[in-house]
Amino acid sequence: MSLRLPRRQFELLVSDALDTIPPELTAAMDNVVVLVEDRHPEEPDLLGLYEGVALTERTSDYGGVLPDRITVYQDAICEICADLDEVVHEVAVTVVHEVAHHFGIGEDELHELGWG
Repeated sequence: MSLRLPRRQFELLVSDALDTIPPELTAAMDNVVVLVEDRHPEEPDLLGLYEGVALTERTSDYGGVLPDRITVYQDAICEICADLDEVVHEVAVTVVHEVAHHFGIGEDELHELGWG
């Protein structure tokens, strides 16, 4: 049985997780939006996804584009968690993981750092 949380409560957990990122990093985030959805349509077990052009890959030609998207998948996270404390932890790890992609940190490096 998966844990059920109201969407607003889950969104607040995502907001709280974003608040734990150092201010100098959040100030450097550019043209990115963080969203909550139920599940990824093609990969239902995916916890989060970054879509966009990482800051390290943007050139002088970058401009006039839609914001990058960080999506956190509520149902996928709640499904693997036994209680609210686990949800809070998994949301925090997922948010940090996807924000790292925005900064150009890849999967291998994240795994080496313990965030994978």
